[in-house]
Amino acid sequence: MSRIDENLDFMPVRIAVLTVSDTRSFDDDRSGDTLVARLDGAGHVLADRKIIQDDRAAIAAQLRDWIADREVDVVISTGGTGLTGRDVTVEAHRDVYEKEIDAFGTVFTIVSMQKIGTSAIQSRATGGVAGGTYLFALPGSPGACKDAWDEILAKQLDYRHRPCNFVEIMPRLDEHLRRK
Repeated sequence: MSRIDENLDFMPVRIAVLTVSDTRSFDDDRSGDTLVARLDGAGHVLADRKIIQDDRAAIAAQLRDWIADREVDVVISTGGTGLTGRDVTVEAHRDVYEKEIDAFGTVFTIVSMQKIGTSAIQSRATGGVAGGTYLFALPGSPGACKDAWDEILAKQLDYRHRPCNFVEIMPRLDEHLRRK
């Protein structure tokens, strides 16, 4: 069963938060605020925070900027993961992924099912890796951000989490780039 190994030191990671919305500002970005409060409360570092409109090219460009920034280990976006015509965050993420973390969406759906039942089918939460950076796209509701953080990301972004976690393999995410 999963657990925290108290014999290990906590290792903070640097996380950028991206809100994707045509209507939100920093004054009313409850989902972004939720993520910032949780990552800060866990002891991680907010590397950057931005709000971008629902535009696939703009989202992908921002993701690429953060992937290239050695001060960003993880990017978490919120918003634009639904089924409507303006929901293009998932496509933008997949435009930059080197590898998709297929089980992230599956586990998020399982967590969501416990909270919102079959309405979870409308989410397209996704995760992946590019340039040694983890990328996660979450729905735009504060509840979905809480669920994703509390039930998945808080554990996987904690080096002490056993039997395994994302942080312990972080140094090896871009090893294919160093072999050349």
